[in-house]
Amino acid sequence: MALAAIRSDKTLSELSEQVEVHPTQIAEWQRQLLERAGEVFGGPSRNEAAPVDLKGLHAKIGQVAPENDF
Repeated sequence: MALAAIRSDKTLSELSEQVEVHPTQIAEWQRQLLERAGEVFGGPSRNEAAPVDLKGLHAKIGQVAPENDF
């Protein structure tokens, strides 16, 4: 139902009549899918940060620090 609501082929009222739930429930499912689509389809969610390469950052700091001291 959430995918059907996103596609907008039918109104929320038409979808709610089809599955016999309140249109508000379908709107809530739609909101949840849009917020969590990354989790559903295997991508990172909003709450997950991408891993950071600390070795590369530390190497860059080590390179720039002597240049700044000069």
